[in-house]
Amino acid sequence: MDWVTLFIIILSALIFLFFLGVPVAYSFLFINILFAYIFWGEIGLTQLILSIFRSISSFSLLPVPLFLLMGEIMFLFGIAQNMMETLEKWMGRLPGRLSLLAVVGGVIFATLSGSSMAGCAMLGQTLLPEMEKKGYKSQITLGPIMGCGTLAAMIPPSALGVLLACLAQISVGDFLLSIIFPGLLMAALFALYIILRCVLQPELAPKYEVEKVSFREKIILSVKYLLPLGLVIFAVIGLIIFGVATPTESAAVGALVCFILAFFYKGFRGEILKKAIVNSVKITVMMFMILSGASAFSQLLAYTGASQNLVQLAVGLQLPPIAVLILMQFILVLLGTFMEPLSILMVALPIYMPIIPQLGINPLPFCSVLLINMEIATISPPDGLVLYTMKAVAPHHSMGDIYKASIPFVIIDIIAMAIIMIFPGITLFLPSIAKR
Repeated sequence: MDWVTLFIIILSALIFLFFLGVPVAYSFLFINILFAYIFWGEIGLTQLILSIFRSISSFSLLPVPLFLLMGEIMFLFGIAQNMMETLEKWMGRLPGRLSLLAVVGGVIFATLSGSSMAGCAMLGQTLLPEMEKKGYKSQITLGPIMGCGTLAAMIPPSALGVLLACLAQISVGDFLLSIIFPGLLMAALFALYIILRCVLQPELAPKYEVEKVSFREKIILSVKYLLPLGLVIFAVIGLIIFGVATPTESAAVGALVCFILAFFYKGFRGEILKKAIVNSVKITVMMFMILSGASAFSQLLAYTGASQNLVQLAVGLQLPPIAVLILMQFILVLLGTFMEPLSILMVALPIYMPIIPQLGINPLPFCSVLLINMEIATISPPDGLVLYTMKAVAPHHSMGDIYKASIPFVIIDIIAMAIIMIFPGITLFLPSIAKR
């Protein structure tokens, strides 16, 4: 049987299980066991077990549970909510100030948690009631909250970023640094869109009297709630940039700082602490199960010859590398309309990554664009996970309203992808500094 037939059979069987609603981890496990036995017999099952062990015993994966734990601590102990209230006092009378607050809050919360759904939930619960109370329309409330929630994966700590780097076999530290400026670019584009739309359509965000807060009070609140968060940001990002710690070590320091802040603000809360640890462990186990399945899946593709032949096919196309890159991203955008990001990465990376070096494309900008694409998947109708999170936070809004509000931010994310493709140096600046 030729490689094309085998490739189609394996991929079709996997996607069929997805459509049946079988959990991603179990889908990969079933396909791997079935075809490992078909290809290699009982020896194949032994090799599968060894492959699973190797894929999750990597030291570079340790930041994943630590990043998730940081986000759970910040969210459950209410530290993020205090941060948002302090930021609001600095916004003044800017057009669409509460929507802009979602952007600023999204960026800062992204440095504390790697979960897009948690970011959307936190921003929605904190800002949406106040937005609606002030007369903001759904177009300028739901969209910014969902769009800025997706920044969580683009600014370290990013559990999805760590998994992507491990699957792509690139430096985790370099990749976490490379996605910072793309994340800030997305935030800047979000803010520009909100300001322009509120200026052109002022009825979307009516002006209202803003409570006057003295400069002295703003400084006190900032020192109390914002300055300590700078320690978390420095622990996660600064230590990597200055070469003091590896991503794993900086994640451990960041988690320790989060524990100290939680104790300082709320005291020892055993039940909340237990819930944070249990939640982070559950998500970590789910991610690692999928990761182990994807690693074995890539070996299946390599055995069938699909990986090598797809590389030759892509290189043999009479198209410039940028056109191949755009085609790759277009396919992922389509997949994102009905699949969640981790599933897409597991299927796409074993196919894409062998092709990239042959096209002469630097893997850091490519993977940065890929990560933005994965964030598009979380807010693209009809099955984006953040869309359903928004529905849970705002049940009085129809899914139609949520879909309409998400579209402008999907377009903005695509614009950000295009900018990085044209100017890949955006992603390479910080990694180059860290190596000096």
